[in-house]
Amino acid sequence: MPGPSLADLDAFVAVARARGFRGAAQARGASASGLSEAVRRLEAALGVRLLNRTTRSVTPTEAGTSLLERIAPALGEIENGLDVVNGFRSSPRGTLKLNVPVIVAMKILPPIVSRFLMAHPGIKLEIAANDDFVDIVAEGFDAGIRYEERIERDMIAVPIGPRVQHYVTAAAPAYLAARGAPADPRDLLNHACIRHRFPRGVITQWEFERHGETMRVKPDGPLAASTLEIELAAAVAGLGIICSFEEFLHEALDCGELIEVLADWRQSFSGPFLYTPSRNMPAPLRAFVDFIRKDGL
Repeated sequence: MPGPSLADLDAFVAVARARGFRGAAQARGASASGLSEAVRRLEAALGVRLLNRTTRSVTPTEAGTSLLERIAPALGEIENGLDVVNGFRSSPRGTLKLNVPVIVAMKILPPIVSRFLMAHPGIKLEIAANDDFVDIVAEGFDAGIRYEERIERDMIAVPIGPRVQHYVTAAAPAYLAARGAPADPRDLLNHACIRHRFPRGVITQWEFERHGETMRVKPDGPLAASTLEIELAAAVAGLGIICSFEEFLHEALDCGELIEVLADWRQSFSGPFLYTPSRNMPAPLRAFVDFIRKDGL
């Protein structure tokens, strides 16, 4: 019987890291059945079980763990070596996978993505919008985009998009006519507020800043949603006060559908960063980093 192939070894590493065939298949753009068959071939070639499979999880056996520790770095070096050759092309080829917050996907990336893909026709870009902080390596992403307070210190971070952003608090004219405008962030406790719910169920406090003073409140209201469009529609309809990114609210503010309140308590914060755990970037990611640095995006 022939020895194990690099492709089957690579499939095993992907499944072992993802702790499942479905997750590995999604990360690789492959089929779960194809990865399962590759692992079966590898186990047959080596004559030992590498993965414990149940209906709920997939975990490496002792032999699988030992194999993973030894071959994963070697496969990474092979991938890096092939990618060095890719760098000699006039235009790099390959797929770049990014995990980004919803607001970045909606308001910051669209013009950047269009210009980048026009400049690099050999690159395919896959973007997953997710407000949770995910392990980009385990999930099969080349890089992520997050805000500074959510990036681990050992990551390589590159600024992307506006360097200063603001949260804006606003409400519809009809709501303000009926309930009045808050004069102080603490007044929000007596108002109906439209809140943002993160995918894991967390509803964060609202934070305000003025003259070096920071104030946090935890308002209540008729709606908490994980979709910005639903939050905006509810605020425009007069259901309550919304606090969100200025980039997301500016059109409604410009046309008068919303009116800013607590303007002197606007909180500013640093813009987002592209981050990656490795300096040995694949060619598509290196091209993207060079692009955003060159254009000052």
